[in-house]
Amino acid sequence: MNAVKKPLQGIKVLDLTHMLSGPYGGMILADLGCEVVKIEPPVKGEATRRLLENDPAYSFNGMGAYFYTLNRNKKSLALDLKNLEGLKIFYGLVRKADVVISNFSAGVTAKLKIDFKELQKINPKIITCTVSGFGESGPNYQRPAFDQIAQALGGGMSITGLSASEPMRAGIPIGDLGGGMFAVMGIQAAIISRAVSGVGQHVDISMLDCQISMLNYMATMQTMSGVVPAPIGNSHFVHMPYNSFATKDYPIVIAAVGDQFWPRLLKIFNNPELQDPKYSATLERQKDKVKLEKVIQSELLNQNSDYWLKKLEAESVPCARVNNLEQAINDEQINYRNMMVDVPHPNGGSAKIPGNPIKLSSVENEEFLAPPLLGEHTKAVLMDWLGFSEEELKAMDDLKIIEMLK
Repeated sequence: MNAVKKPLQGIKVLDLTHMLSGPYGGMILADLGCEVVKIEPPVKGEATRRLLENDPAYSFNGMGAYFYTLNRNKKSLALDLKNLEGLKIFYGLVRKADVVISNFSAGVTAKLKIDFKELQKINPKIITCTVSGFGESGPNYQRPAFDQIAQALGGGMSITGLSASEPMRAGIPIGDLGGGMFAVMGIQAAIISRAVSGVGQHVDISMLDCQISMLNYMATMQTMSGVVPAPIGNSHFVHMPYNSFATKDYPIVIAAVGDQFWPRLLKIFNNPELQDPKYSATLERQKDKVKLEKVIQSELLNQNSDYWLKKLEAESVPCARVNNLEQAINDEQINYRNMMVDVPHPNGGSAKIPGNPIKLSSVENEEFLAPPLLGEHTKAVLMDWLGFSEEELKAMDDLKIIEMLK
């Protein structure tokens, strides 16, 4: 890793997460310099280890795309938390740790005796964070939830797509990813608070809460007006033109926010139906949106995307090609900012995965460690953190309390 110290270097995190929301938060913490130790059940490991592991298209060296992406820079410690001796070892790790992050269903941490109430007795400075569908309070908090549940209940699906009768989820799992991102924010806030107060606290993240937060001004507009918004596809309820359009080859978007772009568009689209002076005002364009978009669309179909993008960019009109995933990850801007990176596999070779979007002036030439094999760091962590001898570790391995990489 970099010789330059990362901002969260020295912070020890015990990562009990699985699937997507929690592991994504743990990944961000690891990227920012935390020592993230992934606690996994022996034998099978965390659930995403098995996901796609044998898929010829979506795995590399027996490691599926999910696990490979979410667990770079982490260590793996295989430990049975349901075993009394395993729980004692975990408590020992908590004494040395700064943060424990999990995303079990509501009530599971209390059942396992690893909730904040229990861990605070062991280490008053510990910070715990749970990411769950509905948080840890309220009339429905114990319901099961995955990404699409959060998207559906959070209202976002009702304003996505083209028809209210055909709700559409976001193409990326924003329910899960939002939970992970807000978890990182909460943990960092708790770390700063602890520096002042000297004590830890619990961070309770609800995926549904995050979805409501991300509705942002749309929710406020509804409470102000009483109007329930309908989906409008890729267009905008105020700005126009603000939509995706077909060309001879690839679709493009034009995002003309404000009136200053309209005269520039008229230089490009010399169509008499667009020339009425009243269209210099956003409100008037919005009234005739269907008509005006139809005219613009007919113009755009005459040439390919590169032709129109050059014209639009020459007039400084915000525009872009609608990239497919292959085009997006090979974009020159993306590559320049190191947003697709080669991450090694523990057994050799490497796979290309998304990089770290948080660019810090103190961190140059960022590198990424391989996602761990199951139990790869069990021995090192337990010896370094808790001082166990090799003989003690072998005995616990024989009893299946822990699992060390053979």
